[in-house]
Order: sequence, then structure tokens, then C-alpha cells
Amino acid sequence: MKYFAVFFFMLFSAISFAQDTETTVPQRVSGYIINDNSKQPLSSVNIINTNKVRGAKSDEKGYFEIDVQVNDTLHFSILGFQSLRIRVTNDWIKNKVTRIQLTEKAIALEEVVIAPFSLTGYLEIDAKLIPTKENYRYSISGLTQGYEAGEYSPNAFGKVLGSIFNPADMLYNFFGKNGKELKKLKEMKKDDTVRNLLESKYDRETVSVLLGVSKDEIPEIMRRCNYSDAFIQTANDLQIMDAISACYEQYKVLKRN
Repeated sequence: MKYFAVFFFMLFSAISFAQDTETTVPQRVSGYIINDNSKQPLSSVNIINTNKVRGAKSDEKGYFEIDVQVNDTLHFSILGFQSLRIRVTNDWIKNKVTRIQLTEKAIALEEVVIAPFSLTGYLEIDAKLIPTKENYRYSISGLTQGYEAGEYSPNAFGKVLGSIFNPADMLYNFFGKNGKELKKLKEMKKDDTVRNLLESKYDRETVSVLLGVSKDEIPEIMRRCNYSDAFIQTANDLQIMDAISACYEQYKVLKRN
């Protein structure tokens, strides 16, 4: 009876270990991405595992491979097509290869009017019509260029500090509820595919997916972190992610102290 109990325990432990290994060890899945209308392969489609913040890109045949675990979510995006999110299933891992179809967007071009200032041609008058920027320059780690931030004044730090510790403030709630997503930002920097994708995008869609917030919330988060409207409007997605990451690191330091 004693030996049977020991055998049963070892068998149960082996099964448990096998199950844990199956769910924790990264697996690799692959697939072909096609245009659902023409059925032609789509190259250069960006694929991001939003759980692991790892990326891949489809080749000229629409083929891609990426490391996953069961229940990870993959985000597929390419200019001119509707983005798609797919959850990784046991069947996909078992079969290894799948086919994914993306739908083209109906893009309507908006009219752009460029008329920022009505100038008179007289220097003394025009100099007063054009507002001077009161923003200061700052640098973001990993980037080679400086960027505009909010007003350089004694109130700048206090504004962020007030937002971080006000329970009714959006920034307080965002940092408090999205800690898991914000920790992914450091992992993001380790993957060149993800960094290159974000550096070429300005639509905030991938930022929204990775942080678990709507695109409309991102500008307000940036303002609460004291970044200027000029930066918010012109920065690419990588710069936005790095800026939010820097603000979050400040939040952690302030909260700890």
C-alpha cells in the first residue's frame, strides 16, 4: 500500500508537471496572411503578441512565424487594411499553420487647409501675430533626437505630482489599473520588430492595443504627464510609448517614496 501511494504521487506529479510545461513553455505558430478580396498574399503585415510584446512580419508569400502560448492575443495590422486580433488556441498550436484574411479599408481623404497665420508683410506686426513656443526640449532614452515637452516652470512637476496622487484624476487611475500593461513597455524595447513598427506609425492604434486604453484617452494621458500638444500631435507611436513609460517610472518613484 505504501509503495502504491508513492507511485500514485509520482504519477500525479509527472502529469501536473507536463500540464504546467505545456502551458508555460513558449510554442511557435505560423500562418499565411491574405487579402480576403483578392486572395493574394499580404507582405509586411505587422504581427504583435500583445501578451509578450514580441513582433513578427509577414514575407512576400504572406508567411509569418511567432512565439506564443495558449490564450495569447496576436494583433495584425498593415496600412490600408482593418486590423485584426486573434486569440491563440490549442488547435492552432497543434496544427502549427493557419490562414488569416485581412479586409481592405474604405479610406476617405479629408480636406486639409493650411492657413496658420494671416501675415501682413510687416515684420514688427507679424512678429507679434506668431506665438512663441514656451515649451522646452527634452530627450527620451533610446532616441537620437530631442522633443518638445510642456512648459518649463515650477508648476510643471507639481502638475504631474498632483495628478499622480489624486484618486479622482485620470492619470492616477490609469497607472493604478494598468500596471501590468505598463510593465510591458520595457519588454517592448527588446524587440526590434516592435520598435521599428512603432517608429513608423502615428495612428496610436498599436499603442492603444498594448496599453489597453482607447485612442482618445492617449492625448489626455500625455497632457496629464505634462507633454505639450505639439509633441502629442507630431510624435510617432514609439515616442509616445517612451514618453508614457518615462511618466510611469516617475509615478513609481513618487509612490514608493
